[in-house]
Amino acid sequence: MVQELVTAGVALGCAGVVYFMAAARVIKQYERGVVLRLGRLTSAAREPGFTMIIPGFDRLRKVNMQIVTLPVPAQEGITRDNVTVRVDAVVYFKVVDAADAVIRVEDYRFAVSQMAQTSLRSIIGKSELDDLLSNREKLNQGLELMMDSPAIGWGVTVDRVEIKDVSLPETMKRSMARQAEATRDRRARVINADAELQASKKLAEAAAAMSGQPAALQLRLLQTVVAVAAEKNSTLVLPFPVELLRFLERSGTQAPVQPGPAGAETPQAAAVTEEPRPPAAAQVPEEPAPERPRITEEPSRTPDGDGTGIAPEPAPAPDLEPLPDVEELR
Repeated sequence: MVQELVTAGVALGCAGVVYFMAAARVIKQYERGVVLRLGRLTSAAREPGFTMIIPGFDRLRKVNMQIVTLPVPAQEGITRDNVTVRVDAVVYFKVVDAADAVIRVEDYRFAVSQMAQTSLRSIIGKSELDDLLSNREKLNQGLELMMDSPAIGWGVTVDRVEIKDVSLPETMKRSMARQAEATRDRRARVINADAELQASKKLAEAAAAMSGQPAALQLRLLQTVVAVAAEKNSTLVLPFPVELLRFLERSGTQAPVQPGPAGAETPQAAAVTEEPRPPAAAQVPEEPAPERPRITEEPSRTPDGDGTGIAPEPAPAPDLEPLPDVEELR
């Protein structure tokens, strides 16, 4: 009798151990447990720690509540200004309601991934290239709003969306490089022009200050000579005052006239007013043309009207005068 009781107790203990091992569950701190009893949701999600279920009737699903980093594959699209680009992004989301994540959607990770790709293509078509390159914060906020509204019904909230990279065609990269180069060139020219304007103002002030002191001009000229002759330079500098050039220019344009009798010009005035003639080329005397010989013809014996058969003599040719010389023609 005692052995039967001991055997029954041992069997009951073994059954209890087996039941305990089959019903015992441990939920980690970053997880929540959803229990489906005979296919129905029994209660709210189980908290972290030790919990028990009914083996054979209950099914426990653990849902990770951590923030999930989901990379979005590169999506190719055409921007609003007709530029073909490839854009990839990354989505940060987490589950806020474990029961909705299990009941309302089949696979919340796959659903969020597909929704992220669709939203990324949509935001590419609505944006311009400049916005994709320089105004990403606004696009990130737009993507987050587009993804967060349907994800709330799945028990998922989108924490953040970031555009990682924007790939452009090679032709567009070269065009942008030329545009940046032209912009830099324009800025450099504007800066140089501004510098020239400021330098001209300073030079005008310096010239006004030096004009009252001729010695200052001479000192500045000597400083220029020293600067040119520095570092064993072989350049020869001959200073020539500008005032002397101006004096020679004024003296050449003005014609000095001396007083004399009325109506008569002095030799000096005549020399100034009369334009100098270019020297005549050396003339070579030409020989006079030879006289042309007189042309006489023998009488032709042709029948005449009088029947004699002898033609009358023709009138003598006039004497030709010789041609005049070249000097006489001149």
